[in-house]
Amino acid sequence: MQMKEARRSKHASRPVFRAGFVALSLALSGAAPAVLTATFASPAQAQQFPAFRQALAEGVAENSELAAFYRENGYQAVWTGAEDAARRSALVSALSRASEHGLPQARYDLNGLLAAFDSVETERDRGMLEARASLTFLRYATDIHSGVVDPASINPEYMVRDVPRPDPTELMTDFVASEPVAFIRNLAPSSPEYARLYRARRDLLDTVANGGWGQRVQAGSLQPGDTGTGVVQLRNRLIAMGFMPRVATATYDTLMQQAVQEFQESVGIDADGVAGNATIRAINVEPQDRLPAINVALERERWLNIPRGDRHVWVNLTDFVARIVDFDEVTYETRSVIGSRQNQTPEFSDMMEYMDINPTWTLPRSIIGEYWGALSSGGARHLNLIDHAGRVVPREQVNFAAYSPQTLPFDVQQPPGPGNALGEVKFMFPNPYAIYLHDTPSRSLFSRDVRAFSHGCIRLADPREFAYQLLAVQEDDPVNYYHMIQSTGRLTRVPLVTPIPVHLVYRTAYTSVDGRMNYRDDIYGRDAQIYDALIRAGVEVGA
Repeated sequence: MQMKEARRSKHASRPVFRAGFVALSLALSGAAPAVLTATFASPAQAQQFPAFRQALAEGVAENSELAAFYRENGYQAVWTGAEDAARRSALVSALSRASEHGLPQARYDLNGLLAAFDSVETERDRGMLEARASLTFLRYATDIHSGVVDPASINPEYMVRDVPRPDPTELMTDFVASEPVAFIRNLAPSSPEYARLYRARRDLLDTVANGGWGQRVQAGSLQPGDTGTGVVQLRNRLIAMGFMPRVATATYDTLMQQAVQEFQESVGIDADGVAGNATIRAINVEPQDRLPAINVALERERWLNIPRGDRHVWVNLTDFVARIVDFDEVTYETRSVIGSRQNQTPEFSDMMEYMDINPTWTLPRSIIGEYWGALSSGGARHLNLIDHAGRVVPREQVNFAAYSPQTLPFDVQQPPGPGNALGEVKFMFPNPYAIYLHDTPSRSLFSRDVRAFSHGCIRLADPREFAYQLLAVQEDDPVNYYHMIQSTGRLTRVPLVTPIPVHLVYRTAYTSVDGRMNYRDDIYGRDAQIYDALIRAGVEVGA
């Protein structure tokens, strides 16, 4: 009896730190207030517990930024103090919904964190729990803010985007000073596209859960005027996808033709309104097979969690279109030709600073080799050799046998003119990859559905109109201004008074402003690489 009393007295004098798994679960389910009512030491009391401080210091030692944060705040609790219930609740709630964003929910081990809150017995336990909660928060905050994986680790040659990783010290400092729920909610990208993709993923999961888009179309091809089972299957599929209202027609009529055209536009097929083989194959893709592309698109949107610019140039490589966007509305677009599979266009963002009207074309070293035989034998007379002073060097003075395309001590340059490979204008955003937008005298490629043929730069189908649009903000008469310069035939550099952000992106799944999903082929195979990396990181695509 005396031993039992002694134990009771000992436990009564010990601070109580249990978070209460039941309280956490109830808070998440809505059966209890979203404030966890655990009893922890106050910040003032925390100073009385060296075991807490020591354990916390040990727990964050390998994260220098987090260690610096706790040193600065005197090792005061953020998660395990008596007044930290709102922060705990906000974190647990966010982690419980991580998969809705296509994040690897198991990576944050919510159940393990809950169990740790429920099993705290000592101040050392509490210190280790404090460290664990902060490390979990930082992992989640970084993932939802700027992505689960690093693009450079997947494809360092072409996925060269600078990812805006948040500073851990700033994250912790700002979080402590903010309303917890709002702060965590605002960690995700604020772009309209992210919100639309999030909704599209949710809706697609609902569609999968409800049986998909119905029976596949059992026909090789269909066209206006057709009737029969295949037409009914096509009609039902279009209705389920939202391209047609509910109708009972069993004939491939005008309404169905228009719906097929809209569907074709959404998947990048020539919108002729005829359900040919390619259209039937695309319309038979199941909703669960579209989920990976949306998950990858969400990850790519997190990589681009930066201000886009109220006005910016948006080039989606998979779509073969260059767009000028003003306040999330496309105000101009033109077809483009991008790099071939052997000479892929990289993904990055930069600032367009000027345009060259009547440009010269200085051949990159990687291209000189294609002309080497002609240069060394007296051909390719449209190309000049230029020395370091900008002077033309006569061919007969050069011993080509002494050099290679890489060691030639001259630039190889094509002067301005109708046959110039860059056409009559190029748009420059200086970058380490020598990528820019430009005109071209070769017009035939713009009529193709798949337009991946360049050495990496982006050719525009209508560069003049593109130039007019850019000049309109700084010239009263941009058309006459452009042609006045172009008619001289001389290279003229026109600075953009306000540089414009340029974003070269790669999206096989993206939305229209009205929220409708668009899908494109993974022409470079990059999305497959990202998808594999996300799966390895623990993302459950259909979660």
